[in-house]
Amino acid sequence: MTSQSNVLISIATYNEIENLPSLVDKIFEHAPNVNILIVDDNSPDGTGQWVDQRAAEDSRVACLHRAGKLGLGTATLAAFRHALQHKYDYVVTMDADFSHPPEKIPALIAEVQADRPDPVDVSIGSRYVPQGGIQGWPFYRHFMSRCVNLWARSWLGLKVRDCSGQFRCYRADFLRKIDFDHIRSTGYSYVEEILWRLSRAGARFSEIPIVFVDRQQGTSKINYMEALNAVWLIFYLGVSRPFRRRS
Repeated sequence: MTSQSNVLISIATYNEIENLPSLVDKIFEHAPNVNILIVDDNSPDGTGQWVDQRAAEDSRVACLHRAGKLGLGTATLAAFRHALQHKYDYVVTMDADFSHPPEKIPALIAEVQADRPDPVDVSIGSRYVPQGGIQGWPFYRHFMSRCVNLWARSWLGLKVRDCSGQFRCYRADFLRKIDFDHIRSTGYSYVEEILWRLSRAGARFSEIPIVFVDRQQGTSKINYMEALNAVWLIFYLGVSRPFRRRS
């Protein structure tokens, strides 16, 4: 049976009050023994206040309040630091809008916990492996995602099919090999950068299929500028690869 008591679920939020209460309940339905850390960027809709109320009633929930909208990358790194400081063994990252299926959390954890000759360091909920997919996206979102993934795989030499998804489980001991201060991305492009840095450190990856469902409530935070930032960062990492030490 998969152990969940040493697992931290990290969710970065900005104005997710429409989704978060139901999502937290659904997570605990499928993974009742995990802990959840909400990293909230001072959401004006009261997301952070709701988390504080829930945390007062449920010790499995905590909120890390930040001063403003500082980006997904820095929010996730803050969660990683929290997990390492509090000695969690595994960290799961996911979005707050139900695009990542909570019922797949146990499978993600099991991939990293599995006893095998070559243990997995990062498991990825993948849209681009057999039985994976995407529901609800317009054509331009499909095109943008496919292009960024192809660019990351070819330019950075990444072997995974889904380089730009946020639904992952990391082995905490392997995260310790990464110097977070060297990570350049503050926004969504961190998802490619962290894979690249983990790959250079020798991480082993595994992908399990998920069906990504576009958000039904609230407003998406990703836009063309985020995609352009990802393209630029991937280029920068690729050209600097021969000159930079592994980290």
